[in-house]
Amino acid sequence: MTEKARNRLLSLLWLALAGAAAGAMAFSSIYLYLKPGLPSVESLREIRLQTPLRIYSRDMKLIGEFGEKRRSPITIDQTPEMFINAILAAEDDGFYSHSGVSIKGLMRAARQLIASGSIQSGGSTLTMQVARNFFLSREQRFIRKFNEILLSLQIERELSKDEILALYINKIFLGNRAYGFQAAAQVYYGKDINDLNLAQWAMMAGLPKAPSTYNPIANPSRALVRRNWILKRMLDLGHIDQDEYKNSITAPVSARFHGRDLDLSAPYVAEMARKEAVDLFGDAAYTDGYQIITTVDSGLQDAARKALQHGLETYDGRHGYRGPEQRLDIELLADNDQLVDLLKEIPVLGGLEPAVVTAVNPQSLMVQLRDRRVVEIVWENGLSSIRPYISEDARGARLTSAEEMFAAGDVVRLRRIVISAEQVAAEQKAAQEAALASAAEALADTNITEDPFSTPEGLESEEPAEAPEAREEWHLSQVPAAQGALVSLEPEDGAIRALVGGYDFRQSHFNRVTQAARQPGSSFKPFIYAAAVENGYTAASIINDAPIIFEQTNLEDVWRPENDGGTFLGPTRLRKALYMSRNMVSIRLLQALGLDRALTYTEGFGFERSKLDRNLSIALGTSALTPLEMVRGYAAFANGGFRVEPYLLDQVLDVHGDTVYQALPLTVCRDCPLPGEAPTSEAEPIDLQSVQHEAAAAANEEEPLELRTLPVAPLSADEQARPRAPRAMAAETAFIMDSMLKDVVKLGTGRKALAMKRGDIAGKTGTTNGPRDAWFSGYSPYLATSTWVGFDDNTPIGRNEYGGSAALPIWIDFMSAALDGLPERHLPQPEDIVTTRINPRTGMRTSRGGIFEIFRANRVPGRETYSNYPSIYSDGPSNPSNSDSQSQESVPEELF
Repeated sequence: MTEKARNRLLSLLWLALAGAAAGAMAFSSIYLYLKPGLPSVESLREIRLQTPLRIYSRDMKLIGEFGEKRRSPITIDQTPEMFINAILAAEDDGFYSHSGVSIKGLMRAARQLIASGSIQSGGSTLTMQVARNFFLSREQRFIRKFNEILLSLQIERELSKDEILALYINKIFLGNRAYGFQAAAQVYYGKDINDLNLAQWAMMAGLPKAPSTYNPIANPSRALVRRNWILKRMLDLGHIDQDEYKNSITAPVSARFHGRDLDLSAPYVAEMARKEAVDLFGDAAYTDGYQIITTVDSGLQDAARKALQHGLETYDGRHGYRGPEQRLDIELLADNDQLVDLLKEIPVLGGLEPAVVTAVNPQSLMVQLRDRRVVEIVWENGLSSIRPYISEDARGARLTSAEEMFAAGDVVRLRRIVISAEQVAAEQKAAQEAALASAAEALADTNITEDPFSTPEGLESEEPAEAPEAREEWHLSQVPAAQGALVSLEPEDGAIRALVGGYDFRQSHFNRVTQAARQPGSSFKPFIYAAAVENGYTAASIINDAPIIFEQTNLEDVWRPENDGGTFLGPTRLRKALYMSRNMVSIRLLQALGLDRALTYTEGFGFERSKLDRNLSIALGTSALTPLEMVRGYAAFANGGFRVEPYLLDQVLDVHGDTVYQALPLTVCRDCPLPGEAPTSEAEPIDLQSVQHEAAAAANEEEPLELRTLPVAPLSADEQARPRAPRAMAAETAFIMDSMLKDVVKLGTGRKALAMKRGDIAGKTGTTNGPRDAWFSGYSPYLATSTWVGFDDNTPIGRNEYGGSAALPIWIDFMSAALDGLPERHLPQPEDIVTTRINPRTGMRTSRGGIFEIFRANRVPGRETYSNYPSIYSDGPSNPSNSDSQSQESVPEELF
């Protein structure tokens, strides 16, 4: 080598060293400049991925999800290995070998920049994407790229490769509000990431590059190209073999949008739980992955929803058909796509689907559904029963032709009815038997000239038919105009087991259980009666059911309360007055008690004094209360006199499954001493019905039936940690009131509930002036439940509607399902309760005839002289019952 060549080589070497030194100095300068502004990588170990709030029933059925970002974090161990291979093949096949930055990738990006004059790709590794997603923006600036490189190097020094990959898998945005691959698997395929196949994994791995461009739902063709390229990369890298590759590239695009499927329809409950979660955790409730476990039972909640919807539809059907929801321009029928789009904008309410009438026949309708199907509504499926709505009190004549009401373009509501294969078989069998009977009858009327041993024509056996299949029918219906509410809670601690705040949450978010304060009418009377029993009155006390007029400034000038029907019974026992819902007795009772004493007493049931009118009309339930407030009060009758507080949130878990909140509700403890009292042993509980059965058994020489009573076993350790529910009334008062309220079902305005064939149910109807509100609040020892029906604008519900006709059937439907299979239970009889015979007309004690009544031992009435009241014994032996079962007078529905 010549001296000149040597000098040139040395010059180039020194120049390279100088350039390297200058580059190192420049890099160091940039590092020193940017380093103070870089975030701490250690925070990645503690970072909280934004995970939505999820609401569950007590049996872990999902009822709600709230949060902008759908995310379900998973660990590397939970991630399929083949899916990891797909990600690395698509994004960074050298991930496990580089130190956070790929020089090769950066050089490729630089070449593209020089060739095109603009940034084409960033040459980012997975580590660099993690740095960008957690700490930086996506803006394409050089300073951001330098920050990204420095952060990546720092991340690689402080985190393991698996930790970095786990952050990437759970953080990356993948379209359709899905963050992380587990959430994306649910959104695009409705499956867990472990349940996908190779083609689907490759499709998912193609999303991070451009979630909108390679979205398999929005752009299936471009997504397919990207998927197949990833599969080829996996083949080239040796992750899959030739057969797996061929099978996967021929697989169709199977992605479609899967919204988060809820296990249970309880939107009013979910919204209540959401609000409570925000009260507890603020806005972090939507992002920190909290799991709310409510007290709601999925079976009871479903029964409550069905009972309320069915009850409102039944009520609505009694008042006529209001006609189509809307009438579309007839020209729209020619544009099927536009018609379908319009139908999809109309929500399904209460299971009633919208449809458009396409043709009208005298005895049928042809209608198009949202799925483009055209079905026929035959005359028997809702058309024959139509009577046009005129008002809540009047309907028009039945239709004789569908053309009288409908026209093409009408939007109507349909209910889909599935006829099971068993029902179809039964119908076919009944039809065959009817046909055979008809043919046999016809043959019997003719002269038989043929062989008497031959099979008559028409009765020949047919070839065995194929097994019947289930079929569907579509019935005409309408969305009820009236609204309702149902709430049911556990009497022992106030846990809300079912809550439905309206016909359908999509129709109205207004929760009538907690927000609709309406007059409860006569269903409030039991609290006044309980105050009276607590203050010396008995179930046999006589109160005059007679007209009364008040002239008081706080009740307008003159108030003339009346009984429903305008009749008066005169002197009436308290028990009878309650089950017959006599308004005058309630008013006189409150007048005798005094407003202050009665109002103070009702506070013990949880009612706020400020919400109760300070006048005698509160005896008739004129103060506006919510169904939740009413059911809380009735729970005290169900549990033996204790006040519990309704609660919905039982437990809250954080994203790791650790408990961060646990409810401690007021809990009933029957054998716990009151403050200052010594513990007492509880006697074997015996209730009034056992006395009746024993009396009947003695008369008939039969063994008495065994009765179950509420348990008095010691509380569990968990229950012992709960605060004790205070008493709203004495055990003796609760026992007497329970007996009186059971008579409302046996003899009074709640008689429809006798269809349940249970002796442990009780309650009270309520109907307000108009009538505008219909109520039934009642209970068994298992559940306390309140139902309400009315219009949101407080218009009348119809002059022939009452609590017993509109609200009680809903209560019966729900409680029948809730109590199905459960044995009867009754309150334990306190030691201080005695049973004696009384004269039902005077309420005085007697030793002949009469009826049984229960009293506190120190309030047994005096004995009467038989000669003064001979008429009550003239009908022969008495019926030993605490109820007036011999009374046959009709019981009117109550109104105030």
